[in-house]
Amino acid sequence: MATTLNFGTDIMQYEQLLRPFAFNLTHSKEATEDLLQDTFYRAIMNQDKFSEGTNIKAWLFTIMRNIFINNYRRSKKSNTITDTSENQYLLNSTYKTESNGSERNFLAEDISKAMEEVSKDFTEPFMMYFNGYHYQEIAEHLNLPLGTVKSRIFFARKELQSKLKSMGVKNSSYNN
Repeated sequence: MATTLNFGTDIMQYEQLLRPFAFNLTHSKEATEDLLQDTFYRAIMNQDKFSEGTNIKAWLFTIMRNIFINNYRRSKKSNTITDTSENQYLLNSTYKTESNGSERNFLAEDISKAMEEVSKDFTEPFMMYFNGYHYQEIAEHLNLPLGTVKSRIFFARKELQSKLKSMGVKNSSYNN
């Protein structure tokens, strides 16, 4: 038992090194604390597997990383349910509600209305960019300098945001 206490004391000195790594993995204070606790628990429970003279710090980091990966995989499996039908397909149940898209349709109508009021010089490059064309492709197609294309797209965006705001559209992705 005394060796377990010494081992526990030895590994606790690495807590300050492990904490930022745990936070980088979890992005949560509570999850970081849980991961640290699990790491130290597993290290103590498996101290017989640690070979004297090897790098204890690397061993602790490996334990922590493996715990995180296993927990992540476990959480993903818990989001998957089995269909009990004859074919037994696996279904992913990550979404709890369904959207009917009506809000999106209203927003699309508002955007189309606002787009009609945007200066025509800005509309064509903006719509090409919106449809997936690269700046260089737009510049070549419209015979415009690259900087002009970029600025027209920028001004179209700003004008569209302004029009949507004046129409009362409250959506953080359109109004800054």
